[in-house]
Amino acid sequence: MSVRARLGLVEPSFDDDDVVRAAVYAYSGEMFGFAQRALGDRGLAEDAVQDTFVRAWKATHKFDPALGSQRTWLFAILRNVIIDASRRRAVRPSLASQVDDAIEDEIDGLLRSWVIEEALNRLTAEHRQTVVQVYYHGRPAADVAAEFGVPESTVRSRLFYGLKALRLALDELGWNDA
Repeated sequence: MSVRARLGLVEPSFDDDDVVRAAVYAYSGEMFGFAQRALGDRGLAEDAVQDTFVRAWKATHKFDPALGSQRTWLFAILRNVIIDASRRRAVRPSLASQVDDAIEDEIDGLLRSWVIEEALNRLTAEHRQTVVQVYYHGRPAADVAAEFGVPESTVRSRLFYGLKALRLALDELGWNDA
C-alpha cells in the first residue's frame, strides 16, 4: 500500500462522471495554457485539451490514484497529445524533429517538476523544508540549522532521511530517472 493510500490522500477513480467534471473544472485552464504555449495555436490547444480528457476517460482503468495525482496523470496524457499534434502538423521533416525535440524537452521538464513536487509533498514538513533549503537552494547545513534553531547534526540527519524518503516517493510515482 502506498504512502498516499495509508494517509487517506488517494483521489477518487476517474471513471465517475462527477470526478471527470471536477477534473475538467480544476485543470482544463492550466492545461489549455500549457498546450497553447507548446503548440502556438489556440485551436490546436483546445483540441489537445479535449483529446486529453477523452483519452483519460477511455483509459480510466490505467489511472492509479495511489501512484500520483490526477493532475500529473492528465499532464502526462496531454504531453503525448501535444507531441502527436505537433507531428501531424509538421510540414518539413527536419524542422518537425527540432520542434518535437524542443516541445518534448519542455514538457519533460515540466512533468519532472510536477512529479518532484508530488514526491516532496509526501515528505514530513521538517524533511521537506530541509531538503528544499539544502539540496535545491544550496544553502549550507549550518545556516539552515541556525534558521530552524536546531543542531547542524539534526539538519544533516533530516537531509539524509528526507532524500531517502524522496527517492522512495519518486519510485512509487514511477519516475526512475529523476
